[in-house]
Amino acid sequence: MRYGAQYVYFASCFSGAAATGEPMPQRALTDRFCATAKPAEGERQTDYFDEGHPGLALRVSASAKGWSFFFTLAKARRRMSLGTYPATSLAVARTRVDEARAELEAGRDPRDLRAKPQTFRSIAEEWLSREGSRLRTVPDRRAALGRAIYPTLGERLIGDIRRSEIVRLLDEIEDERGPVSADKALELIRRIMNWHAARSDDFSSPIVRGMSRSKPHERARKRILTDDELHTVWRAAEELGAVGRYVRFLLLTGARRAEAAGMRWAELDGADWTLPAARNKTKLDLLRPLSPMALAVIGAQPAGAEFVFSTNHGSTPLAGFSELKIAFDRATGPMERWTLHDLRRTARSLMSRAGVPTDYAERVLGHVIGGVRGTYDRYEYQDEKRDALGKLARLVNLIVCRRVISMTLRRMAQGSEANA
Repeated sequence: MRYGAQYVYFASCFSGAAATGEPMPQRALTDRFCATAKPAEGERQTDYFDEGHPGLALRVSASAKGWSFFFTLAKARRRMSLGTYPATSLAVARTRVDEARAELEAGRDPRDLRAKPQTFRSIAEEWLSREGSRLRTVPDRRAALGRAIYPTLGERLIGDIRRSEIVRLLDEIEDERGPVSADKALELIRRIMNWHAARSDDFSSPIVRGMSRSKPHERARKRILTDDELHTVWRAAEELGAVGRYVRFLLLTGARRAEAAGMRWAELDGADWTLPAARNKTKLDLLRPLSPMALAVIGAQPAGAEFVFSTNHGSTPLAGFSELKIAFDRATGPMERWTLHDLRRTARSLMSRAGVPTDYAERVLGHVIGGVRGTYDRYEYQDEKRDALGKLARLVNLIVCRRVISMTLRRMAQGSEANA
């Protein structure tokens, strides 16, 4: 049954009727017709073309209906999907085909009009989604993108971003936060653009050598907290709940911030904390025998908690390190700038100060010694690491307590002088 349709011939085959050389139905489509249309007798699917909107057709099969636009490009017949029916109405389909024909008349492929815009933001989010399992600090990277990069480049088509735009952005970041922050932003942009270039036929990254603002040796941090600063940090942690316990734990173990933040109760066996290979930078299991002081910081496992350090009863791990650090800085008051990673460097320095041999201190940090990366006994040097972490804890306790005693004696002396 042809629903009283007129017919038009096409040179190329896009439906069952055209494939057999038969005419293809054309009529002024209506909402009522679209709702009741069925494939022509003997056909698996039929394209019903709309009079007055050349190339627009409702493709009908036994199980689905959808809109198509047929057109010629580069001397070849093409078909473009405009959406399913009834989700896409007849009126919307006609509007879309008019837009597509306008693109053709302008010499452009109308299929590009329907393609998802490849903005820097959309590519970056896809990169985070696909590569996130291989990245150790996804929340921090997403925060850095939102804070420093998206406001300027986020909605720009990635193929339109020029090198000069990136340079101006880096200038602004350098002026506000320094050259190291600018280089971190550059590295993030570079990774996203290189990832996209590896997946695209047309894109080429505008980033070239020489765009960095600092040299590697200048970017390497050397910050170690002083005894007075350690006391200030330790005291501030007392009032900050899970965040405070987390900061104290970093100092007492020398763990990387992501290692400790993602720590699960299941990784603990008595006093032994095993960082699984999947979460370790070296891709090897790492055993740290925790000191009594570190265990006291952790406390007892709340019922049903999965993560040791959490702000929602152990359901999810701590995240958003930049925001956590800002909150901690408010609690400590004025201090020379320091980072959470500086606690790891400070812990390493304190172990040397406590007389821990270099090899044992490096093993506590999880560094691979002598280039040996193969499978090894994870209990290797267990006693030495336990001793190292015990010495570290005793020194931290001595620093904090001695500072308190010193301050108390100073106040007592000042009081005596005032009463004299």
